[in-house]
Amino acid sequence: MTPTLPRTVRAVDTARLVDLAREASMYGFSQRLPVDWLQEHLAAEATHYLLPTLVQRLGHRPDVPLQWRCRQLLTVRTGEQIWGLLDVLPATFDRLPESLDTASEKDIVGRIERAVTQREWAERMAADAAPDEVPRN
Repeated sequence: MTPTLPRTVRAVDTARLVDLAREASMYGFSQRLPVDWLQEHLAAEATHYLLPTLVQRLGHRPDVPLQWRCRQLLTVRTGEQIWGLLDVLPATFDRLPESLDTASEKDIVGRIERAVTQREWAERMAADAAPDEVPRN
């Protein structure tokens, strides 16, 4: 029987989010950002949020445990909030403390809906960092 997906948002600090990404990498979960990317771009003192959105079971990879696919709201060093995906073991998610009231959870879900994706943000940062092209005569 498939476990019931929790209908809650969990808050985590940057160090805990990096630990979750390491665990996802260790299990070979497909939805995660590289740990080095997180360490480079996340605001060190920020709070980030996880919202389970679907139960992920890989039938073609029976060695990979069931996981919650979570949308994550991340605060990057620029102060912007972006969203991405992170697969988390249900037991790991359940151990994260519940610290948000209903109004805060609704606010976070709304912010996830309005945020740009990690990929869009990274592409924009790369484009902003690229030197202007010199016109050819």
